Amino acid sequence: MTAGLATAATTSRRRVVLLLTGLSIALVVLVLVSAGVGQLRIPPLEVLSSILRRVGIETGLPVTHPNGESALWTVRFPRVTLGLLVGAGLAVGGVLMQGVFGNPLAEPGVVGVSSGAAAGACLVIVLGWTAMGEWGVALAAFIGGLLATILAYLTARQNGRTEVVTLVLTGVAVNAVAGAVIAFMTFLGDTQAREEIVFWQLGSLNGTRWVQVAVAAPLIVIGIIGAAVVARRLDLLALGERSARHVGVDVEKLRIGVIVLVAIATSAAVAFAGIIAFVGLVVPHVIRMIVGPAHRVLVPASVLGGAVVLLAADLVARTIVPYADLPIGMLTAIIGGPFFFWLLRRTRRGAGGWS
Repeated sequence: MTAGLATAATTSRRRVVLLLTGLSIALVVLVLVSAGVGQLRIPPLEVLSSILRRVGIETGLPVTHPNGESALWTVRFPRVTLGLLVGAGLAVGGVLMQGVFGNPLAEPGVVGVSSGAAAGACLVIVLGWTAMGEWGVALAAFIGGLLATILAYLTARQNGRTEVVTLVLTGVAVNAVAGAVIAFMTFLGDTQAREEIVFWQLGSLNGTRWVQVAVAAPLIVIGIIGAAVVARRLDLLALGERSARHVGVDVEKLRIGVIVLVAIATSAAVAFAGIIAFVGLVVPHVIRMIVGPAHRVLVPASVLGGAVVLLAADLVARTIVPYADLPIGMLTAIIGGPFFFWLLRRTRRGAGGWS
């Protein structure tokens, strides 16, 4: 019996190491390839050489195209970095939501983050608020996401406690109200505003600059660090609320903290990239199927997995149609929807589904 448990633990550790190693390698390869792909093609070795040169390591391999260095550091790397951050932020938001709800089908959109952000962006686009200049849409989206989450939580809270079912149902109501705001703004807007609303909601990293990365990065990093901090308590919560309380977990404080982290990380991601579906739902779910439900592994693996998925989706979006930049959210929905349906069917056949 003891030998069997030791073998299972060794197999589990090996699986975790293989997954983290594989995701790290995939991330490095995707960064080098993605930064080199575009109308001006730069080989991955030259991309790597340029990065090393910036950190003081001279490789003797210059970027051969005269505009290559400028294209890399002013256009490509900001986009790649934001894609990495957005993927990680959405995935960690999904991990936190699934952990605190105790349901593998939960995602940040459950409490209205994405729809609230979209409603905020639509208000600025249609009403033409220009006080914040080019930052108006992103700021409104961030505030909209935060307000929607706060509204869902405060409405669901009663007598100092929140129940998961009540929070989910409140999230449905908040999503419905935000959807109505989006529909009303779309109705009021002119043709240009409607087009802008549609493309914003489809998600894109086109036109990303370093200043946007600098704003989004600390907020998403806060979400990731916070997720790592609460990982052990989420593991205890998985035993049930009563059991978690018996071992010293303040469930209500944990729930508040997790929702705040989800709101910050997801709102920052959505504000600069638009709505990108399924990353926060599918990535944590797939990672959990591979390495199990322990959040101390699930959080870093999902962060890497989310970054890999979004960088891959952005690469496909930029290359699948010549001289066109497809919306990333459309691609993730097209691929993620059927894939998630397949996962559901597979899980149902293997374990009878979720209770």
